[in-house]
This record gives sequence, C-alpha cells and structure tokens, in this order.
Amino acid sequence: MSYQAANPLADEFEFELGGAWTAYWLAFLRVVTGWWFFHAGVTKLIEDGLAYTYGPTYLKQMTGTALGPIPVLMGEHLGWLIQAMVPLGETFIGLGLMVGALVRLASVFGVFFMALFWIGNAGFGHGLVNSDFMGLLLFMTMIVLATGRYYGLDALIEKTKLVKRHPKLRYLLG
Repeated sequence: MSYQAANPLADEFEFELGGAWTAYWLAFLRVVTGWWFFHAGVTKLIEDGLAYTYGPTYLKQMTGTALGPIPVLMGEHLGWLIQAMVPLGETFIGLGLMVGALVRLASVFGVFFMALFWIGNAGFGHGLVNSDFMGLLLFMTMIVLATGRYYGLDALIEKTKLVKRHPKLRYLLG
C-alpha cells in the first residue's frame, strides 16, 4: 500500500508582492492598526475630552531616557497642547488608516507617537523589542508599502487632477 500526501503547493497559489493576497493582507493590517489607534483616541476623548492630563504627566516622567530632557520640557511647556493633541492625534491617525486616506502622513505621526511610547515605557529588561516597538514597525510598514493604495481612499485621491498637477503630494498618500 502506497501513501502519497497531497501537495498543497502544487496548485497555483502565489504570494507575489503585487498579488491579490498581499493587497488583502496590507489592507487588513492597515485597518486593524487604524482601529487600534482610533479606539485609543476616541476612548480618551470620551473619558477626558480635550483635557487628557496623563499626556503631559507621562512626558514629565521620561527622565533618564535616550531623548534626554526633550520629553520633560515638552511636558512642562507644551502640556496644554499635548492634552488635546494626544486624543485627537490618535483618533485622526486611526481614522486615516481605517479609510486609507493620507496613510503615509498619518503613519509618520504614528511613528512619532510610538517612538515616544517605546522610549518612555520600555525598561528594556527583556531587550529592545516590546509591543510599542512592534507598533512602530507597523507604522513603518504603512509608510514603506504605501498601504493606503490597497482598497483605501488614497488610491482614488491619487487619480485626482490636483495630485496629477502636484505629483509630490503622492508622498503623503499611499
């Protein structure tokens, strides 16, 4: 009696970078990452409005980090701005990613947020890689692979006359 296992790879099933499965996955990754930030921002808005006092407090406690005195100075002198910008920033970053509009721009701000979270939260007792670093990598992925072009509004926005007249706008899209 002979046994031959079926080879699931024998049929055509490819994961090319330009293939359909890649587009589905990048769109899914973008939407999930967007929901993560959108939920965090909306929750803060519901609970604290534009007076998210933990933001400046968090920055003031970032003494002894690789950023030196910068976060502490931001917490002390820009607290009024940070209170509003953290919940609004997270909400708009998340919304942009979920609908796929201005994804690269939103992701640049996401990288900024995640870099501060990573440096501020990490004791680095388990190494450099933690959940904040993984979030930073997700946002970098959105920038590098222009995920807004996959089932997002950026694909439509790039076809407008405005973007065709000013092609450098594509650096904010995608």
